[in-house]
Parts: sequence; C-alpha cells; structure tokens
Amino acid sequence: MTAFRMPAEWSAHEGTLMAWPVREDLWAGVLDDVKEEYANVARAVAAFEPVTMVAPPGHGDDARKHCGDGVTVVELAQDDSWFRDSAPLFVLDAAGNRAGVDFRFNAWGRKHHPYDSDDHVSALILEHLDIDRIASDMILEGGAVTVDGEGTLITTEQCLLHPNRNPGMDRDAIETELRSRLGVEKVVWLPYGGLLDTETDGHVDGVCAFAAPGKVVVSLPDDPAHPDYARMRANRAVLEASTDARGRSFEIVDVPQTAFAEVAGTEVEVSYLNYYVANGGVVVPVAGVPQDEEALAVIAAAYPGREVVGVRAHAIAYGGGGVHCITQQIPGVPATA
Repeated sequence: MTAFRMPAEWSAHEGTLMAWPVREDLWAGVLDDVKEEYANVARAVAAFEPVTMVAPPGHGDDARKHCGDGVTVVELAQDDSWFRDSAPLFVLDAAGNRAGVDFRFNAWGRKHHPYDSDDHVSALILEHLDIDRIASDMILEGGAVTVDGEGTLITTEQCLLHPNRNPGMDRDAIETELRSRLGVEKVVWLPYGGLLDTETDGHVDGVCAFAAPGKVVVSLPDDPAHPDYARMRANRAVLEASTDARGRSFEIVDVPQTAFAEVAGTEVEVSYLNYYVANGGVVVPVAGVPQDEEALAVIAAAYPGREVVGVRAHAIAYGGGGVHCITQQIPGVPATA
C-alpha cells in the first residue's frame, strides 16, 4: 500500500480552494458583508497563488462579480462555505503523487442542516481536479488538526473526543486513523480549544499552528479576564512538556493579542491564530483595532521571508471562523530532476 503524508501548510501550493457563501439562513442578515469579506480574502490569497472559488450551481456569476478576474470560479453542489472542514485533506507519497483524503463531514456535530452536499463535496472536488480519492469513515474537519509535514500532528481533546463526532471511536482508534490516512507518527493532544468556539467545539486552528518543524505559534491572551486565559496556558504547558515525532522540544511563539468586534449586535472574537499560509505570504484575520498591528508583527516574525497581510474578518468571525476556516491548500507536485 502506498504511504502518503499530509504536507505542512507552508509547503509549496498549486493553489487554494474556497467555497462561496450563499445561505441567508446561516448568516442571519450579514450575508452581503460576509460575501465581501470572502472576496477580500480570495483576492489577498490570489496575490500569492491561484485561487479556485467553488460556488453552488447557479451562484457562479455572483462569485465572479465579487471576486473579480483574478479568482477562478467553478460550480459544484455544496451546502455551506467552510472548505477547511468540508474539502479534502491533500496528501503526498514519496514520489510526490497527490491524493485527497475524504473524511466524513457532519456539520460540526449536526449543528446545521442540510449538510449532505458538504459531506460529498470532497469527492466532487477530487473528480474535478483529477486527483485520487482516499475514503475514510471517520468524521474529521481540517480545522481540527495542524501538521508539521514531518510526522507530528496537534489537535484538541475538546474537539476530536467530542461525542458528536465519532462516538464509536476512542482516542486510540482516532489516532490510528490519523496515522493511517495523514501519515503522522505522533499526535499531541491539547486539552482545550477556545471556550467561545461553540461552533466547532474547539478546533485547533483557533489556538495554535505549526510555523516550521519544531515551531508552534500559540494563542496566549494577556488579559486575565479573557475566557481562555487559563485554558491557553494549560495548552502551552502541554506543548512545553511534549516533543515532536523527531524528538525535538517545541519552540513556542506566543500571540498575546486578542481582538473583538461587534457584528449584528453580538460581540465576536476575531482570532489572529486563524490565519492561512500561502506561497510567500500569510493572510491574517484582523478586527480594525490597535492590537492588529502588534499581532501581525508577531506572526511575521514567526514566518520570516513571508509577506503578512491583514484582512478584515468581522462577519466571518460572526459565522464562527476565520481566514484559515475558509481556505484549503492544494499542494504542488514536486519538480522532477
């Protein structure tokens, strides 16, 4: 059996996948705002690499109007617009051949209906891209994991062990499937996702991300009144006591800044950690507050040589996510000699 592994997000990309938002019932009156923010994210990423926006049938022209000529639009059946979670997770073998792992999707524990098209959209994407499909019966969202491309995966107990995902699988069974499908050798379990992250039940992409082998960027709110002040310190303590698959201790980069915005009368947190690493760049959600620049500087220092770009993400945060949640990388095929 061919051995595949999931490459790190900073590895070379062929492009980025996104999904166009269309459902008014899911966006509670902010659909126009969220379309503008999705389009802004797409254009920001397109400055670094090709972007393909997948729109539900009949909505392609709307996506083209908002995104402009720099973004390719295709129409495929889907329910929602969070491709970090419903699109395939791409893997490579030792020869550089690509495949897409098609995990099951149940709308974060059946929180939204319908979700059957999102459960099947990975297969449609892989068929469109002519990339082999690897099926898994485990429910998994891409936002629940971060990998270093060298055998280490970080996730949260709050999400992956939640009974609304895979009630018939214990920790060992989940680890076995992650090792088998994503080619990882070691799983580091953090206890917590964000307390306010009730939509995803605590995805790891709101609390930490690999920046390089052995190097992890973590959310560490400096305000003791923040609901995650103690929780993120507990996560950091786990990382301090852990090693990666190669036996290295983690270099930890703290992001102490936090930001909140008011959307439709509701205060939401705009998570700086929910950024996307593109070819030569990092696209970061921002809230239009003074601490944005401080957070961007910390992230830029963690990714030397990459241009860091902030993009307003108020409405996206209102929907429960950030820039990382709405993007999915397609790894490039390594050049042959």
